[in-house]
Amino acid sequence: MSIQYAILGLLSWKPATGYELKKMIEESPTMYWSGNNNQIYKSLVKLLNEGLVTNEIQHQESSPSKKIYSITPEGRARLKEWVRSESEIPEFKNSFLIQLAWADHLDSEELSEMLASYESRISLQLIFHQEKIKRGIPSPNRNERETFLWDKITENLLTYYQNELEWVQSIRKELLERIQMEETRTMNYKMIDNGVEKYLEVMSVQNPLRTEQDAVDLVALCLEQESPLLLLHGEVLSEDFFKLRTGIAGQMIQKWINYRIKTAAVIPKELIHQGRFKEMAVESNRSNHFGVFESREDAVNWLLGKQ
Repeated sequence: MSIQYAILGLLSWKPATGYELKKMIEESPTMYWSGNNNQIYKSLVKLLNEGLVTNEIQHQESSPSKKIYSITPEGRARLKEWVRSESEIPEFKNSFLIQLAWADHLDSEELSEMLASYESRISLQLIFHQEKIKRGIPSPNRNERETFLWDKITENLLTYYQNELEWVQSIRKELLERIQMEETRTMNYKMIDNGVEKYLEVMSVQNPLRTEQDAVDLVALCLEQESPLLLLHGEVLSEDFFKLRTGIAGQMIQKWINYRIKTAAVIPKELIHQGRFKEMAVESNRSNHFGVFESREDAVNWLLGKQ
């Protein structure tokens, strides 16, 4: 952006000092100039020498004198000529896209953190500009058409951040879906339908389940298959699941309960009687949400409400 035309535009609105011009440019969400103060004053001197602006000294009794700048008819003509000229195509710069281009060097967690951080920063920028607009951005408002045009400029700014936010959110969502699909491909499962009810049976997985997210992924698979019944074989669960001190079993079971997924686990006798897990197994079997069984037949009967 040419700082000289920004100055002419602002002075076509109202006379101002160099300091006031600087503040208006800084506070404008669209006058994307990042120069120093000297450039403003150098531009004012140049405009003055070209007869595009004039100035007058305004004396004040209790404060230093102020130099007030005003636009001349020649300045208005030059501004109009510039407004009518062919504008430059916006220069597209977004360093995040370059980072994203090489983000395959990151693991899934690092990539997720990178995207979450960018989403957070874009969201804050959107909120910042929304609040700024809500408080009111100085604008001429000399007639209805001018007000409409300034409103559209504001709309353009907000649309950029809204679109960027939706874009990065869609990337995060689609990456999560890809991870879930990959996990599904490495999961040995089948749907059992007896004509009355159906349930999802998971026999094995590449990586034994050990987190709340693993539990949620199984919930998603159940919902996708339109069945609230889940049968797990012991091989599916990690060793930490059977160690109550880790808290993993409680966390995962709570997720299934929260999403109303009735879950039965077929676990070898030696694991059921391991440490304090036996106490949890006995307690769980008293509920109608999660049950532990030594045989698949008992687990299925309980799952389908036959015992």
